[in-house]
Amino acid sequence: MARDNDSGRCAPCQAAERERLSAPPPVPGPFWEHEPVRLALAGRHLGRVIRAYRHHPYHGRTPLPQSAVAAWLGITQAQLSRVENGPPVVHLDRLIHWARLLRVPEQHLWFSLPGQTPPTARAGVERPDPQSVTSVKTAGPVTPPIRLDAATTASDQGGGITDRRQFHALAALAGIATTGFPHLFDGPADAPLSIGMDQVRQASSLVEQFRQADTVAGADQLCDIAVRVHSRLSSWATKATYSREVDAALQAALADLAIETAWLAVDSDRRPEARPYLNEAITRARIADDPRMEVRAFAQLALLVRDAHPGESLHSAEAALRASAGWGTPRLATLLHLRTAHTYAVLRDTSSFSRAMAKARRELERGTSEDDMPFLHFVTAQEVRGIEGLSYLALGRADRAADAFRAITESISPAFRRNRIYYAVQLAGAQCRLGDINEAARTAMDALPDTCQVSSRRVWRHLAEVRSSLAQAQRPTARSREFVDAFDQAVSR
Repeated sequence: MARDNDSGRCAPCQAAERERLSAPPPVPGPFWEHEPVRLALAGRHLGRVIRAYRHHPYHGRTPLPQSAVAAWLGITQAQLSRVENGPPVVHLDRLIHWARLLRVPEQHLWFSLPGQTPPTARAGVERPDPQSVTSVKTAGPVTPPIRLDAATTASDQGGGITDRRQFHALAALAGIATTGFPHLFDGPADAPLSIGMDQVRQASSLVEQFRQADTVAGADQLCDIAVRVHSRLSSWATKATYSREVDAALQAALADLAIETAWLAVDSDRRPEARPYLNEAITRARIADDPRMEVRAFAQLALLVRDAHPGESLHSAEAALRASAGWGTPRLATLLHLRTAHTYAVLRDTSSFSRAMAKARRELERGTSEDDMPFLHFVTAQEVRGIEGLSYLALGRADRAADAFRAITESISPAFRRNRIYYAVQLAGAQCRLGDINEAARTAMDALPDTCQVSSRRVWRHLAEVRSSLAQAQRPTARSREFVDAFDQAVSR
């Protein structure tokens, strides 16, 4: 080997290896201590990390070509060039996906990988104490200001599940309130004079804060807050000045927030409000050249317009499939095929529904991937059965729908508690359609306490439809009357 060859491999071997690489190769630990790589990591700029990775001497005298690395990352060579030379990537989905793909050691990262220790804990940085935030002010009556220390006291004194859930919800909301934007919830709405990358990172972190809060507080308590936060940030982005490199990152962060706001509007049964956010998200994702964000927005749009505009729903799902070609994971493909299957059922196209469901099941059988975007966690075998059940309802096959919903409620993971409640209510609705009044009332009665614990108007609306069907039954039973009374009492509290 030549004297200046410090890679440990001869030139022909290096060339042969470069040609056959279809994925990032394993690299030794000292690889990440190379000065350009170390400085890029310290600068929290994954694009520069990727460029330093490509130019590392370990790969030989010639850098890895952008085209090869772009193929690993699921983007084009032109997109990788913009990632390396543009503003830092702030979208957490991409950061996690690319860090895992390149096998960047966890201790070198400035963000947490799922299942790993948070970077602040690794670095010994103190986190804000949720109890130091005395109140969280919101945009409306949904979540009134409540002292967190009062919620803590109630929980410590045995206040029960509701108090503990309220405390965790308030803690999550306090996390949103302390993300670095002190005037998102109250105070003057004056826009900052300029926006930098630190503020973009803080804005990007809001989406994860909303997701965490949603799991404990529910959409009803969060939707108005998300609407106000989105309005404030969008207004600031319009009025403030910022560099060209900040622009793409800011657009991606605002697109992510718009998608989350749209979902909260859907789950709180405010569907008409969701459409403008998704339209905005698609536009911002394209400005930011972020296909992953665009696919998420189209997938959500397909769900939103399915019943009112099934043709547009199909076009949206197909657009997402095209945009994800080449980099989409099996789980993402499963979700998109489920979207098309349900829409075909709404259109009463049985054969197309069956073909789409078959594609969804084939993709699901391919398993999960480390590259799955975090929002896909709910795409499981139970969710496939659930969409199948909803589709059978649309096709007028309440018997097959009931079988699907029953299987879900008996086997779904505790991690998907809201889905279990939702499909239990759907089971009661299917049993009503079958004329099994007693079973429908029993199922609905079992679901009522859990429904009271989740803040989802969408679930409540479906349960109210079951209540209406049972109240109007030609031959009411003692069990059906018992549920109607229990439901009415729950609503009047």
